[in-house]
Amino acid sequence: MPDRNPLSPTALDRLRHALRPGWTRSLLVRRGCAVALLAVAVVAALTAHRDDELQSVVVAARELAPGVRLTSDDLDFRTVDAAAIPTGAITDPAQLVEQTVTGPVHPGEMFTDTRILSSRLPAALLGRDDARLVPVTLSDSSVVDLLREGDVVDVLSINEADSDEASSSPSVLAKNAVVALVYAPSSTRSGRDARPVILAMPEHDAHRVAGATLAAPITVVFH
Repeated sequence: MPDRNPLSPTALDRLRHALRPGWTRSLLVRRGCAVALLAVAVVAALTAHRDDELQSVVVAARELAPGVRLTSDDLDFRTVDAAAIPTGAITDPAQLVEQTVTGPVHPGEMFTDTRILSSRLPAALLGRDDARLVPVTLSDSSVVDLLREGDVVDVLSINEADSDEASSSPSVLAKNAVVALVYAPSSTRSGRDARPVILAMPEHDAHRVAGATLAAPITVVFH
């Protein structure tokens, strides 16, 4: 029988060589395991870090109109990235129950301290500590439909000296007042003229406007 040529291994020789562990093959196996373990460690670290950056915030459970007094049924929770949470976001629902919404809130929208009526709202709107909120009823109810939260207006009164319209002269009671709340139309209110508007303004202007509403019609001029 002729000798087998070592340069021409048979299929059986190749199989034996593949199954025989060599130092090169062992090194590759170890390196592969090390890479796999490193990948698992990196994924675990990123996942743990991601969990640290998540936070629960209070969001609206349904569509809310301005002037709505919140109940627990109006509130829900959502877990979001901490970097996406705006300043003043509310995480405790107890801070919202029985509070009044200052503007339209869509389902899933996060609540912040400027979305509810509070002692901090006028200062946040005007950027001054002496800001106050004043409820007014405008003489022309159609103007109320044009107002939106955040609008800047001047407040005027009409001094009616007598019944002669020509003798009536406007007085500027406050400038640069900010609309804090425009109540949505409600069937529980009697007539369109009973729909109030809440304005934020400095303290000395607030006192003047509050007093004037008792004696004369009030209107506003848009900026």
